[in-house]
Amino acid sequence: MSESNASATRITPGNALRPEDIAASDVKPSEAVGEYALRLGDDALILAQRLGWWISRAPELEEDVALGNIALDQIGHARSFLAYAGHAWGKTEDDLAYFRGEDEFRSCHLVEQPNGDFARTIARQLVISQYQFTLYARLMNSTDATLAAIAAKAVKEVDYHRDHARQWVLRLALGTEESRRRIVEGILLTWPYVGELFEDDDLVTGLDGVAVRPSDLRPAFDTDIESLFAEAELEVPAVPFAVGGGRYGRHSEHLGYILAEMQVLAREHPGATW
Repeated sequence: MSESNASATRITPGNALRPEDIAASDVKPSEAVGEYALRLGDDALILAQRLGWWISRAPELEEDVALGNIALDQIGHARSFLAYAGHAWGKTEDDLAYFRGEDEFRSCHLVEQPNGDFARTIARQLVISQYQFTLYARLMNSTDATLAAIAAKAVKEVDYHRDHARQWVLRLALGTEESRRRIVEGILLTWPYVGELFEDDDLVTGLDGVAVRPSDLRPAFDTDIESLFAEAELEVPAVPFAVGGGRYGRHSEHLGYILAEMQVLAREHPGATW
């Protein structure tokens, strides 16, 4: 690579890289780092598919735009993480998005859950955006410059996603009797899937300094959620955790349907361009 090309793809924590830059970079992650990036990319990709359903279906026009933009942000994060993950195995972001089977995805169960009504979607969005914000804020300090660069860009966007969800929780919880009933029900349906987000395993503990240990994120997550719930006059549900396993390819029954819809065009017409 010439000096000019190297400069064009140099990776620094403050540099908001395009997926094309990541794929063209000389920096090739280890398979362990690739697996970690795969988890983050899959979370964002599957969440984007869920949120995209709301376009033309949201309760008001502004929410069509807001949820559509959040979905697009998540696709952007997914592209960057998957481009970096694919670099570990000589695959492209499209290879990973469209040509893996269900058991090869590493998304958490939370992002696979059905949208339900608008309040349930907001409850899910509150949890995942608070989790991602806390995660990316820490990941900006990763010793892996590419992960740090992706996180530095993503955290700014996820901060908006988090604020959007928080404002809707307050609006629904402190609104009408019906809106409060719905957000309470949405939170109850969402909370069993929170625990999986904060489970440590051998992969992340073996990437000390590179990855963020999920359990380290839990105190900040709980503090922010409890503060919001106090303002909204809500209680954090005391519910059993659902069985996880998404990080190891064990998914809920919902993921297969998401992938069937998402992957059908690429699989029916491999290599097609338009």
